[in-house]
Amino acid sequence: MCGPTAAGKSAVALWMAERHGGAIISADSRQVYSGFDIGTAKPAASERRRVPHFGIDVRAPGERYSAAAWAADAERWMGEAAAAGRVPLIVGGTGFYLRALFGPLFEEPPLDAARRDALAAELAGRSLDDLRRWCRVLDPERAHLGRTQLLRAVEIALLTGRRLSALHRERARAPRWRARYLLVDPGAALAARIAGRVDAMLAAGWVDEARALARTVPEDAPAWKATGYGVMRAVASGAVSLEDGRERVIVETRQYAKRQRTWFRHQLAGEAVTRLDPAAADWEDVAERWWHGDEEE
Repeated sequence: MCGPTAAGKSAVALWMAERHGGAIISADSRQVYSGFDIGTAKPAASERRRVPHFGIDVRAPGERYSAAAWAADAERWMGEAAAAGRVPLIVGGTGFYLRALFGPLFEEPPLDAARRDALAAELAGRSLDDLRRWCRVLDPERAHLGRTQLLRAVEIALLTGRRLSALHRERARAPRWRARYLLVDPGAALAARIAGRVDAMLAAGWVDEARALARTVPEDAPAWKATGYGVMRAVASGAVSLEDGRERVIVETRQYAKRQRTWFRHQLAGEAVTRLDPAAADWEDVAERWWHGDEEE
């Protein structure tokens, strides 16, 4: 189950998992980090008691966690869920996690850690347009993708001298799993949903959470890359007003949702995809047909 941020995936997944004895495996690159709770919309403790969840709070904020590592962990979690008599349900909006699990397997070339960190620091301040221009030269086939994928393509090209698109073709192995996707997206209503969720996060204490995290988590920790956390850290320090911070986070989140939609549109083309509007009157019927494999669009 996938879709842009704030689309309503978690609520649909919880309903479905309770109804059919499922377990939820989070495919969310933000929720893997412990302590970063409010701004990543982690399920509440009460929801985790209702349905087993995997893939949440599995890394410290300063640890790197790749899509390949997540896919390996996800296979283990799927086995644990099945052993407990539950159906594993992959839920999230991190497209490259989904591709790592359901796409052709890829043997990643080894990278020098020091050179990788130095390059990451150099590229961190580059705009999306800059990265896209670099990628058009270094790996044109991947130049249409989002920021994370662009960074990865540039990194591989500069550190190995090879194009990631070529390596994928040369080193690809057949995927172990075939996915049927339930794409949750409320359409034009998403913009208002994003604003409403940001307000709910602020009311829940997001600024205080960011302030507390800033005392112990280094500024360069990967977890801070989660949408909105950099702004909330600035709000907590007094560098940005709450009102301005709110608006900036809403804009950031809408931009992220746009990139997610672009990824799903390109990467799921030709896949078995059922679309679901969580506000539609028949959403439960659509979800049930998808669960039983009766509807593919």
